[in-house]
Amino acid sequence: MSTWANLGLQDSASPLMEQLIFFHDHALLILVMITVLVGYLMFMLFFNNYVNRFLLHGQLIEMIWTILPAIILLFIALPSLRLLYLLDEINEPSVTLKSIGHQWYWSYEYSDFNNIEFDSYMIPTNELSTDGFRLLDVDNRIVLPMNSQIRILVTAADVIHSWTIPALGVKVDGTPGRLNQTNFFINRPGLFYGQCSEICGANHSFMPIVIESVPV
Repeated sequence: MSTWANLGLQDSASPLMEQLIFFHDHALLILVMITVLVGYLMFMLFFNNYVNRFLLHGQLIEMIWTILPAIILLFIALPSLRLLYLLDEINEPSVTLKSIGHQWYWSYEYSDFNNIEFDSYMIPTNELSTDGFRLLDVDNRIVLPMNSQIRILVTAADVIHSWTIPALGVKVDGTPGRLNQTNFFINRPGLFYGQCSEICGANHSFMPIVIESVPV
């Protein structure tokens, strides 16, 4: 989960989140290189008295500043497209979980089992235990097996919600009348926290999500 003064992304708990972090670092490296290069060129132009006689007509430099950005964009676009396909791919899920967003709590159903459904409400601050997290702990956690492919179906009963677990790299919009799905693979045990990430009304910030990953 996020901690105080944390400037980076959360530690990943799934292969997809690891890939997203790698792509973030890859894109950030390219941006830093471009920023340093452009900053250096601007600095050199401001602090020297040289004049380029061919500035207004230079086919070579025009070709370079047209082709080079296109190549850089390819280095960003190709890994991004690969990630988009990986995020949408669902292969033989072991467990299917259905999540329904309400104002302002979540309902869950384990579709592979009969009559396993429950509501998950945030624990108020005055009822929290000493080891609880304010605005993040719930009365009923989702319990899922680690090292298993999980499919989640997300919808909403009233307004648009968004089911989000940053450590797993998962963010799915819950839209009334529509069923969205995604998948994830939890590769370590623990508690993983998330929140609704779509402004859904007055108590939008009070509908957290907690997954308890257990070894099986």
